Amino acid sequence: MPDRVASLYSPDAGIAVVGVSIPKLVREIRDLHDLSPIATAAVGRLVAGAVLFGAGLKRRERISIQIASDGPIGGLFADAWLLDERTIGARGYARNPHVDLPLNARGKFDVAGALGSGSLQVTKTYEVGQPYRGIVPLVSGEIAEDLAAYLVQSEQIPSAVALGVLANPGGVIAAGGLLAQVLPGSDDRAVAELEQRAIALPPVTRLMSEGADADGLVRALAGDLELREHRHLDVRFACLCSREKVEAALVGLGADDLRQMARENETTHASCEYCKRDYAFNSDELIALIAK
Repeated sequence: MPDRVASLYSPDAGIAVVGVSIPKLVREIRDLHDLSPIATAAVGRLVAGAVLFGAGLKRRERISIQIASDGPIGGLFADAWLLDERTIGARGYARNPHVDLPLNARGKFDVAGALGSGSLQVTKTYEVGQPYRGIVPLVSGEIAEDLAAYLVQSEQIPSAVALGVLANPGGVIAAGGLLAQVLPGSDDRAVAELEQRAIALPPVTRLMSEGADADGLVRALAGDLELREHRHLDVRFACLCSREKVEAALVGLGADDLRQMARENETTHASCEYCKRDYAFNSDELIALIAK
């Protein structure tokens, strides 16, 4: 079953629902970064949220979500953008990929404890114009509630968000989430019914472990509500790094630092925090960057 995001809406009820199932993507990120189980849960939730937010993106637009926190995980990062008309690319990482904490009182991964207090920032980058940034304080650290709070506070969109990652030391079993949004002119009765279904909805990890894909998650929340397809996209891991971007970062260090690096190291290595790709620069190449 491919990783997939499904976006549907009801024009009569004024409700949009997006579902995402990304176990393969989260598994790839886990293996790439050697994430602990709790870091896998945290990064997987944020990446699922980025894909949910990015389901309506146009070409050359990007969603970036960052959590800055004082907890032992040190912060989280996730991006999502369109690779083509049928595919959305996504990536993510944790500053401390090996964080380990006991399960919380409910027997679940203590993602809130790993994050501690802090803030959530969402950045939307457009093809034309300046990026839009919204920042809100973390309300729970469970990520789903924090993303819902962002939508209400920064974009004034009443929303419900559910995220989940089922992982163990052996790997990722299920990963994904749901996003329901109330559109302008919505039907009050339909919204009330959706709220009741959201309250009674089983955890998304249980639904996925029982076989629900992205569309199945949407249907589990929407019930008998008549929905129209807006968009279906495949989801896969991708990265935006390049040698040119690494060169620009090195230039930003300044001429003195570049000269010191050239003197002290025959070869200087820089790696992408998202995909771990290594970029090597010899001393002559560093000296040449000083001219820039």
